[in-house]
Amino acid sequence: MLKIYGADLSAPANKVRFVANALDLEYEYIQVNIRGGEHRTEEFLKLNPIGKIPVIDDDGVILFESDAITRYLAEKNKSSLFPADLKKRASVDQWMSFVTIHVGGAVGRVLFNRVFAPFAKVPVDERSMQDGVNFLGKFLPVINQQLTDSSYLAGTDFSLADIALLATLDPCEIAQIDLAVYPQIVKWRDALKQKDFYTKCFKEYGEKLKQMKV
Repeated sequence: MLKIYGADLSAPANKVRFVANALDLEYEYIQVNIRGGEHRTEEFLKLNPIGKIPVIDDDGVILFESDAITRYLAEKNKSSLFPADLKKRASVDQWMSFVTIHVGGAVGRVLFNRVFAPFAKVPVDERSMQDGVNFLGKFLPVINQQLTDSSYLAGTDFSLADIALLATLDPCEIAQIDLAVYPQIVKWRDALKQKDFYTKCFKEYGEKLKQMKV
C-alpha cells in the first residue's frame, strides 16, 4: 500500500494528500513528529537524505519532493490532473513551478516569521518577512489575473497546478496574509475547499496548531 509521510502543518505534504484523495487512492498516512526530531532519525534519513517531508513509499518506490510525487501519482494512475497532451502538460508544469518557487517561497517566509518562529521562540527575521510580503504583492496579482481569464490555473481543466496552489495558500489565514484583495483567488479557493479531496484531510488548515497552543 502507498505510504505518505507528512505532517498536517506542511503544505507540501498536504499537497500530496490532496492529490492522493483526488485520485481516490488507498494509502497509509504516517505523521512525522517534526517537533520531536523524527525527521532527523537514521530511519527517516534513509527515505529522504535531507530530512524533509513529504516522502512516499509506493511498494518500494521511494520519492521525495512534493511536485515530483504528485506528478508520479497522476502519471501512474493516468489522471487528467497531469494531462497527456504536451501543450496542456507544459502549462500545468509552468504554473506548478510558478506556485512552488515564487508563491510558496514567499508564503513560507511570512509563515515562518509570523507563526513558527514565535511559536518556537526563535528570532524573527523582519527583512525576510517583509520580502515575503513584497513578493506576494508581486506574484498574487498574476495568479488572480490568470484565474480571471481561466476557470483553473492552467486553463479550463482542474489540474495538479490548482492543487499545488490550494495547498500553498492554506496557511494564509494563520500567517495573516490577506487574500481579500484578490477576489478571483478567493472565489476559486472557496470552491475547492468544499471538495472531498480537501475535506478528507481537514476542515481547515491550522487545526493542529490551535490544539498545540492550547
